[in-house]
Amino acid sequence: MFQSCIRGRRETGLVLALGLLRPATAGSQAIDKQPASQSNHIPGVTSHQHHAGGIGFLALTALGVVFGDIGTSPLYAFSIALSATGHTVPTPADVRGIVSLIFWALMIMVSLKYVQLVLRADNDGEGGILALLALVEGDRLAVGLRISLPMILGILGASLLYGDGVITPAISVLSAMEGLKLAAPGFASFVLPVTLGILVGLFTIQSQGTHRIGRLFGPVMVIWFLVIALLGAVNIAAAPGIVTALNPLAAVPVLTGSPAIAAGVFGAIFLALTGGEALYADMGHVGAPAIRLAWFGLVVPALVLNYLGQGALILADPGAADSPFYKLAPGWLLVPLIVLAAAATVIASQALISGVFSLTRQAMQMGFAPRVAIVPTSSDEAGQIYVPTANWLLMAGTLLIVVTFRTSDNLGSAYGVAVSGTMLATTVLLYYLVTRRWHWPLLAAVPVIAVFGAVDSAFLAANSLKIFEGGWFPLTIGGALAALMWCWRRGTVEVRRRLLEMSMPIADFMRHIDDLVVARAAGTAVWLTKVEHGISPMLLHYVRHNAVLHRTVVLLTVVPDRRPRVPFHERHTVKRLGHGFHHITVRLGFMQRPDIPMTLRNCELLGFDADLDHVHYLIGLERVVRRPRSSKMGPVSFAIFTFLMRIASRAPDFFRIPRDGLTEIGFRLEI
Repeated sequence: MFQSCIRGRRETGLVLALGLLRPATAGSQAIDKQPASQSNHIPGVTSHQHHAGGIGFLALTALGVVFGDIGTSPLYAFSIALSATGHTVPTPADVRGIVSLIFWALMIMVSLKYVQLVLRADNDGEGGILALLALVEGDRLAVGLRISLPMILGILGASLLYGDGVITPAISVLSAMEGLKLAAPGFASFVLPVTLGILVGLFTIQSQGTHRIGRLFGPVMVIWFLVIALLGAVNIAAAPGIVTALNPLAAVPVLTGSPAIAAGVFGAIFLALTGGEALYADMGHVGAPAIRLAWFGLVVPALVLNYLGQGALILADPGAADSPFYKLAPGWLLVPLIVLAAAATVIASQALISGVFSLTRQAMQMGFAPRVAIVPTSSDEAGQIYVPTANWLLMAGTLLIVVTFRTSDNLGSAYGVAVSGTMLATTVLLYYLVTRRWHWPLLAAVPVIAVFGAVDSAFLAANSLKIFEGGWFPLTIGGALAALMWCWRRGTVEVRRRLLEMSMPIADFMRHIDDLVVARAAGTAVWLTKVEHGISPMLLHYVRHNAVLHRTVVLLTVVPDRRPRVPFHERHTVKRLGHGFHHITVRLGFMQRPDIPMTLRNCELLGFDADLDHVHYLIGLERVVRRPRSSKMGPVSFAIFTFLMRIASRAPDFFRIPRDGLTEIGFRLEI
């Protein structure tokens, strides 16, 4: 069985397992002040009710937070695609074909797939591949270890997006700094240290919050998009024939030539789309309407004009193929453009960083990651958060990859492999969503998803050629994170299953309580338990050894909900069990952070009557060990799980339990 020891202090290495569940995180407001979401959300209709400020202000924030990645792709995407043709001097067919591919990729995969369709797949205003998984699987995510294709895709897609999040800041800032070599060739030796310094500064300011960063970055990105649009428009005049690239047939010569060249070009074209998944992951920060307004109102027109301008420049002067973006500008504008590009590329990193913060919170709440500290950065916006652990790990990975690959061309070989896998996973999950929850007829769902899936598959196949040239790096990161996620989920479910086996039905306990308890102490005891429909083994063992309970006993269970936010009127359930016992169930969405003292105050409104001025809190502190013969976890997965338990944040801190009156009850648990 298990051995018990009662501690009123912290015991390093032991944490509360699963039960208090996939802890939620959200805004800084107390539970009774958290914004209530609509309980009957209409699928496919995005709500931005959780976002304060006018649509114009939110669109400006979106420019600073969401569009930096895709907005700075003209710095490198077109030139890398030209290099992939294998021609020292690009031919007019190469130029028109590449511009055509970029244009139609932006229209089909970003404008149609993400901005028009995927952003409608919001989980009550929240986006990202894990929010999409929650929509597809619903409450089934909380049931056992059932493995499904959507669950596998969700874990893999989220993990690969982390891998992409390491590369995006590196390639963005490096590509801008390398422009300095055009203005001052002697500066080449300073490119790497300056890049590292900028990246350190970027990650350092993340604690300031999305709204402050958006206010700072938004105006810079407005200037950026206006400048690149103007540069592109001016250069189109040098070779107006470039507009024929808008005809999709212009891409045929590139695609029907050498298969190896076609694959290389297609993989390079993908670099123009790499911020697409970030649009969805960052939706919770500003809302889908703001993203759509910024995209169609400024971002996509500027991108199209700039790519057309770069193509026109190469048609007029093929010798400019080594740096077509910077050569759009006249000589006197080169240095200001480099400075602006440096600022824009710093901002470009923000889209993935913010997206990683959102994904981390969702993974934690959905049972795929251990608890980590979540810092709300806005009193008005529940979606705006800062995750210190994710931030510093990202910074370490980004600095490492800059030092390892050293140039943006080298990084271009590693870039795109991970995010193309995430985009394909999103497309497959979208099929499950439109058929299961939106109830599209197959005649409508299959053709739409087939088109997106075919393009995503082609991009993934083309990018797979980069694996041995550097693509292994983000895949390694993604694979490692996917393994960690699965080990954590498997371990926590096994812990929960074992505790349920060891629990006692409430009715049986109540029949024998007078025999078990010889004295009732004054005051209120709150037992945080993961066993929703029984008496936890922690409480049973306490009673057997002490035969004393408080006069008022509260069994409190936090239950996750697939929605981001549970409205106040649905959040609390109070049941009187007799003999001074009460059972309180708190349902929280994956954007809400539990606050146990505030929960008790809220329950007073539902008729819960107890002395809340003198509350004693008791929580479990399991020491999990592996059964050598009958365990369902292998030695490696168990070792990973216990390591994650040790580094997880402490349950009392996460649940905002005051240290005064806190007792942690440690016991041995075999799984």
